[in-house]
Amino acid sequence: MRIITGEYKGRHFDVPRSFKARPTTDFAKENIFNVLGGYMDFDGTTALDLFSGTGSISLELVSRGCERVVSVELDRDHHAFITQCLKKLGTDRCLPLRGDVFRFLKSCRQQFDFIFADPPYALKELPQIPQIVFEKNLLADGGVFVFEHGKDHDFSNHEHFVDHRAYGSVNFSIFK
Repeated sequence: MRIITGEYKGRHFDVPRSFKARPTTDFAKENIFNVLGGYMDFDGTTALDLFSGTGSISLELVSRGCERVVSVELDRDHHAFITQCLKKLGTDRCLPLRGDVFRFLKSCRQQFDFIFADPPYALKELPQIPQIVFEKNLLADGGVFVFEHGKDHDFSNHEHFVDHRAYGSVNFSIFK
C-alpha cells in the first residue's frame, strides 16, 4: 500500500497478508482523487474515513493536507496497523478510532468537509449508509461524500447523488 501524492508521497506500508480488508487499489484511489480534485481542495479540511480497513484513504487524506482526519475501524488488528502507520509518519492529524461505524454515526455530532466510506461489499446495511450520513447531518455545507461499493448497488436516485465512477470492480458514488 502506498501514498499517491502530497506530503508523504511514495511512502509504502506492507499490509499483513492475514488482513481481511482489501485496500482500495492504487489505480482506483488515484483516479477517484483526480475526480475529487474538481470538487474540492483537501488542504485544511476535516475528513471522516468510515470502515478504514488498512487506513489507505486516511493516510492519503493526511498526506493531501487535511487538517484533521477521523478514521473509524472495528477490527483490532487493522486499527493497530493504522496507528502504527501514523506513528511512522510522525503525524497527529489523524485520530484512529476503534469501534463500530454504526455506533459512531449514531453518536457523532461533528460535521466533516469530506467523508469516505468503504464498507465490506457484502454488508447487509450497506444500502442505508448514504441515508444515515445525510440524516445525521454529518456533511458540512459544500462537503463531499464518497461511497465505495460493488457493482450491485445503484445510488443514482439518492437526492444528494452527483456522480458515479467505476474502476474495474470498484465503484464510487459521489454525493454533495
